[in-house]
Amino acid sequence: MVSAYSQYAWLIPLFPLLSFLIMTAVGRQLKDAGAYISIVAIFASFVVSLMIFIERLGGNIEDYTWNKLQWIKLGTGSLTMGFEITNLNALMLVIVTLVSLLVNLYSKGYMHGDERINVFFAYIALFTFSMLGLVISENLIELYIFWELVGVCSFLLVGFWYFKPEARAAAKKAFIVTRIGDVGLLIAILLLFWAMPNHAMDFTSIHNAFTTGKISGGTATLIAILIFVGAAGKSGQFPFHTWLPDAMEGPTPISALIHAATMVAAGVYLVARTFDIFQASPTALLVVACVGGFTAIFAATIGTAQNDIKRILAYSTVSQLGYMMMALGIGTSVAYTAGIFHLLTHAFFKALLFLGAGSVIHAVHTQDIHEMGGVGSKMKVTAWTFGIGTLALSGIPPLSGFWSKDAILSEAYSHNMPLFWVGLIAAFFTAFYMSRLFFLVFMGKPRNQTKLHESPTSMTLPLIVLAVLAVVAGFVFTPFSPWLGTWLSGHAEAEHANIVVMVLSTLVGLLGIGLGYLVYIKRSIPSDAVSSRAPWLVRLLQRKYYIDEIYHAVFVEPLKSLGSLLHLFDVYVVDGIVRLVSFSVVGVGRVGSRLQNGHVQTYGLATLLGLLILILAIAGRRFINAG
Repeated sequence: MVSAYSQYAWLIPLFPLLSFLIMTAVGRQLKDAGAYISIVAIFASFVVSLMIFIERLGGNIEDYTWNKLQWIKLGTGSLTMGFEITNLNALMLVIVTLVSLLVNLYSKGYMHGDERINVFFAYIALFTFSMLGLVISENLIELYIFWELVGVCSFLLVGFWYFKPEARAAAKKAFIVTRIGDVGLLIAILLLFWAMPNHAMDFTSIHNAFTTGKISGGTATLIAILIFVGAAGKSGQFPFHTWLPDAMEGPTPISALIHAATMVAAGVYLVARTFDIFQASPTALLVVACVGGFTAIFAATIGTAQNDIKRILAYSTVSQLGYMMMALGIGTSVAYTAGIFHLLTHAFFKALLFLGAGSVIHAVHTQDIHEMGGVGSKMKVTAWTFGIGTLALSGIPPLSGFWSKDAILSEAYSHNMPLFWVGLIAAFFTAFYMSRLFFLVFMGKPRNQTKLHESPTSMTLPLIVLAVLAVVAGFVFTPFSPWLGTWLSGHAEAEHANIVVMVLSTLVGLLGIGLGYLVYIKRSIPSDAVSSRAPWLVRLLQRKYYIDEIYHAVFVEPLKSLGSLLHLFDVYVVDGIVRLVSFSVVGVGRVGSRLQNGHVQTYGLATLLGLLILILAIAGRRFINAG
């Protein structure tokens, strides 16, 4: 069945692009109207996305591809530009546009009074356009263009408050670290272009080439791993994770947008979109699974010792992205669905948690959880919605995070037991640090003298919507309703329910929350129980395993020293040669100008000297020859 709405998918990124152009052209003259333009534009994109999604739910809808815009002709082949709609990117379109819409609504209240508010909404519009263009790209080169544009937008948004040195440093760090990963993706695209029949780069041709075995072995492994390097950069996988927590220097709505539905989701989406390449290489799948599993537990342990509310959530994002990559790396059809499913549920409860954190920060004017406390008694909407997000992230049934995390752990239990235990331990740490955050911020006695009040409706309404989604979104892929897997794969598929896994995942979640309750509410376990006995361990976690310091010593300082040497070479050697040539020419010119002074006696003297030199040269030559 041919889709009726998919042919209009090009409108989805067009609306935010138009709002960006309008706000850029008019600027400050819009005053507060910039927010409304951005909200209306992304709402229009959401409506079109929803129409396409709903249409694809019913019946056997064919994938729609439009690629009639020829970009470059290469011999017998050519590169085209266009768009493609599949079940996977139809789901992504709804996620991106819905979360972006809610973030735009929230930002209207959060950014109220900022003198650059229209610039902020213009950047969000460009960011959303870039992500939507990436999602519907018809070929890998077109995707790469939008991929880089997403990186540029992240630089602008993380460094939005450029007058803060920390924001400037975080923006540069995000840009540089993700560019390192992007080099891997670029090399992968070049290798793929060389290896593909007729140099075809569209996803349909890539699917056919790798599923039929035309490209396999070492070539497939190398291409897949290099693609994963690019995805790891965007999705904050170890060792490229360091930029993601520092990106918290940007406004909180941007943190929610980056961590929930745009930039970090792009890496997971890239692996899912090119999953045929990874399936052609068991080695590449193992690399993805191991890196994802390590990232999940690595970031979860760091989150237990952080005190900045946004940084705790940032390390939580890194850990959950590790879960998604681990699922994709397991390589089965159900694990693939589980990874996408966790991307869906995570988008809702993580956006909820970041926006809830922004609501608290907006009220107490600090990000240190030890300077908060008792917030829940004055900000009930924020507290209840944040509590739902905390339980969903902790994997407590029947909230969405339980179903998606259980789907991943069940597949790991069936196919890779070490990864199962890694994921289970990471789930315990997640529940503990989230309960620690919630109890210190929302319960107990106030530790801040600021007079608290609930955030405006423009900020609380998105929290309520996301809280509802965090509750119900998990029911699209459960042991008794495996709809999502069937819809994504195109054939009947069920989650492999495992009672042992469900019980264990629930127990570790409750155990983590219970431990947090005993430490921070009942006080039956001293909060310094670990720090008093193993201060080195707490310091190690607080300093994030000293990864930033290691990078600074191994990469940053040597490169800065090399840059200084090259600068000295440029100044004293390259510029010195240029200055020497310039000085010589100027000197010759000055001598010549003095000789050409218009005085006859000077010309006569010059002629006489020249004649004398000529005579001496001839005489000297004869003397030498005679000798």
